[in-house]
Amino acid sequence: MTDVADLRARSRRILRFAALYLAQTWCYEVLLPRVGLARVAARSRSARLQHIAQRFHVLAVDLGGLMIKVGQFMSSRLDVLPPEITKELEGLQDEVPPVPFPAIQAVAEAELGVTLERAFSYIDPSPLAAASLGQVHRARLSELDAAETGLLDVVVKIQRPGISEIVEVDLGALRRVARWLSHVRLVSDRVDMPALVEEFAFTSLEEIDYLHEAASAERFEQNFADDPRVSVPELVWERTTRRVLTLQDVTAIKINDVDGLRAAGIDPSEVAEDFAAVMFDQLFVNGFFHADPHPGNIFVTPLAAGVPGADHGRAWKFTFIDFGMMGDVPDVLRRGLVNLLIAAASRDGKGMVDGIREVGVLLPSADTAELERAMTKLFARFGGMGFAELQDVDPREFRAFAIEFGDVVRSLPFQLPENFLLIVRAMSLTSGMCSSLDPAFNIWNSIEPYSAQLIRAEGGNVVQATAKQVASVAAIIARLPQRLDSLTTRFDDGTVSVQTPRIERRLVIIERTARQIVSAILFAALLIGGILLRAEDVVLGTVLVAVSALPLLHALFAGLSARRGPLL
Repeated sequence: MTDVADLRARSRRILRFAALYLAQTWCYEVLLPRVGLARVAARSRSARLQHIAQRFHVLAVDLGGLMIKVGQFMSSRLDVLPPEITKELEGLQDEVPPVPFPAIQAVAEAELGVTLERAFSYIDPSPLAAASLGQVHRARLSELDAAETGLLDVVVKIQRPGISEIVEVDLGALRRVARWLSHVRLVSDRVDMPALVEEFAFTSLEEIDYLHEAASAERFEQNFADDPRVSVPELVWERTTRRVLTLQDVTAIKINDVDGLRAAGIDPSEVAEDFAAVMFDQLFVNGFFHADPHPGNIFVTPLAAGVPGADHGRAWKFTFIDFGMMGDVPDVLRRGLVNLLIAAASRDGKGMVDGIREVGVLLPSADTAELERAMTKLFARFGGMGFAELQDVDPREFRAFAIEFGDVVRSLPFQLPENFLLIVRAMSLTSGMCSSLDPAFNIWNSIEPYSAQLIRAEGGNVVQATAKQVASVAAIIARLPQRLDSLTTRFDDGTVSVQTPRIERRLVIIERTARQIVSAILFAALLIGGILLRAEDVVLGTVLVAVSALPLLHALFAGLSARRGPLL
């Protein structure tokens, strides 16, 4: 049991940290702009954000417990946090020392109701792995348990002492900070902070419930019961409680151990291809996926002759462990993602916003029209391009797109739901893992079959939507004669007046403005084209740069002549 005074001091330290940097942020982002010093705030913004992230990193490592999880969670929230913060925190790991074995032993014995000497014939006092919420020890089952389960070597995952109280205190402090932020319009217009904290709380409470993790492992195993590519360690339910989890020891070749794979006669590029296929099966077929597929959580297990899986011609299989962070792809989210994919391909800004609405990310304060324009601008760059074509795009183009998209996301009042972020996290880790196994690996080649399946699966829905649109248009056409008749009657009665001089003047202004825009576009195209061509063809490049002056002059003088004339 953690000391009450220590817990209160922990809560005060978290709140002091939050109050200090919230006050600092308010001074720079609200007060200084109001007194005409917005440029001062803007110049120091990047350095200030980085400093805050660095100080939080130190705080998280010092306090341990849930605060490290907070940092890891924040590093993934690219939708609501600036890159200065996410970049600094993305490397945050469980940088905490292991708990002395006597303290861990006390937790395990209190949970199991028996001494460790009786529960296991052997347990290694040195942890195999230590984390902020618990640590893992190798062990060997007693003769009786080994006879009943058919297992001998196991690993025992035991929670750190007092972690439940620490999590409760940390969540209480975070909820309080969220309430503070909910009263700051600058934040509340963009982010529903209380909902964000509750989302994090739900995930964290699930992660410290080992019975929930055990149930997730069983569900994952059932999804791949007939798949020789995947296996899951067997559970020892007799030695599993909410704070102690006992599993079969399945230690094998780490998936990123390229030398180890080759030494076992396993082709790393084949591993990359199969791993991508397995992960996308989880995402788009099973709808239940491992959200933390880092190298420590996936082994490649060689198969001996006669072992299940070897009969299917396979020489190895994937063994997944650590099911504390799992994700679901609910039907609503899936439909929204498919609609986003279809809308992006057709460059349909409204369709993309509708897909985002289905995903459930729009906040009440969202300006839908602005969002449509922003999404259309971003996705039109790659709309209509197949995955094979995307491979030929300059990587700098992708980076520019990612930066621009991130800026728009952070500037608009919406946030991505946890399930979607877990999907992005899983896909990101999958892509990075496969690329480390095979430098020539391309994630687009792996995802293409699944995206095609999704579009085909939505074929029926698309037909239905089209039918609804046709019916809507037909209804409008059916009512059109009646409306025209009504309008004709109003003309005859003299109740409709038309101000043609004003309309004509407005049309002239619009036409003149359109010509200016066309001239400006021509100027930019000729100038940029000339500059780029001069590296290869000096003469042609110089001619284009010179010719670009003509549309520039037209745009400028057309604007001056327009200002001399009447506007109304």
